[in-house]
This record gives sequence, structure tokens and C-alpha cells, in this order.
Amino acid sequence: MAPLLTLSRLIDRGTEWIGRWVAWLVLGAVLISAINAAVRKAFNTSSNAYLEIQWYLFAAVFLLAAGYTMLRQGHVKIDVISGRFSKRTQIWIDIIGLAGFVLPLVYVVIHLSLPLAIRSYVMNEYSSNAGGLIRWPVFAMLPLGFALLGIQAISELIKRIAFLRGLIPDPTQKPEGKSDEEQLAEFMLLKSEAAAREQAALGKTP
Repeated sequence: MAPLLTLSRLIDRGTEWIGRWVAWLVLGAVLISAINAAVRKAFNTSSNAYLEIQWYLFAAVFLLAAGYTMLRQGHVKIDVISGRFSKRTQIWIDIIGLAGFVLPLVYVVIHLSLPLAIRSYVMNEYSSNAGGLIRWPVFAMLPLGFALLGIQAISELIKRIAFLRGLIPDPTQKPEGKSDEEQLAEFMLLKSEAAAREQAALGKTP
């Protein structure tokens, strides 16, 4: 079991790294949206490429961060039902869900979507919209995102089996401390307060 737990830790570290970098794509989408809106208002011009890149980035965030969301226990669970059971029963429900539903779904989606991504790449397919973008990168996000989800599901499966054998603490406990959303809100609050103080200091400068 020790080699499998080592593999699980390596997967978790990789997933954590991917999730934190993918988060920057949200900022990219926001900036592109803001610039596109400003240019359209100011110069009455735009391009379908600006619109398409926004949903390309959204697809990347949603799909590539699916494994990270699983790692952070962020996916929706029916706690109102499972919460009535003992912890071991809850872990068994997770194991059945991961092995019986998540991993087969990952296989089916990759099996169906990978040929589409390859065909789009071979054909050098572009969007049918005027000025649109090349299509294969966004098609490739589907098998890639589900592959990352499947890899993380394997890590979660290893951790739950190890817990049942008494080798590790409860893997379903969310990390202590503030959530990512709380940390972001706190950071934005501190930045806004700093900006307000700077503005006040400039206003007092003779």
C-alpha cells in the first residue's frame, strides 16, 4: 500500500499545481472581456475571436480544474443522505462512486471525444464564424480534462482504501483554514483598502 500512497501524493501535488495555474485563466478571460467591451464601445469594432477565446478559457477552467475540485472536496455531494451513515459507510459509498461511476464515465468520455479532437487537429479545423479561432485546442480540452479527473479519482480511491485499512486520516476532511474564495475576498479587500489610503494620501498632498 505504501507505493500506492506515494503515487497518490504525487498525483495530489500535480493536481494542486495544475489547479493553481489554471485559476489564472479566469483573470485572462475577465481582462479579454473587459478589453473587448471597451474597444467595441470606443471604436465600434470587435472580432469573433475575442468572443470565442472567452469561452475557450471558460472550457479550460471548467475541465482542467475538475481534478483540482475533486482534490479540494468541492464537488456536490448529497450530504443530507450520506451524512446519516457512519464514516466507514460514507467512505464505501465514495469508493463505489469512484470505481463504479466516475472512472467508467472518464473512460467513455475520453473514448468518444479523443477521435473528435484528433480529427479536428488533422483537418486544421477553424470556427465557422468570421474571424473565428482554430478549433482543435478547445476540442482537446475535453479528453485532457477528463483524463486529469480520472487520475485524481484514482488518487482519491487509493486514499479511501488506505483510510479503511487505518493507514491515513479521513481523506474527506476539507483542509483547515480559509477557503480559496475567502482568501481571494480578503486579498481584494486589502487591495481596495490600500488603494483608498493611497488616494487619500494623494488628496492631502499640496
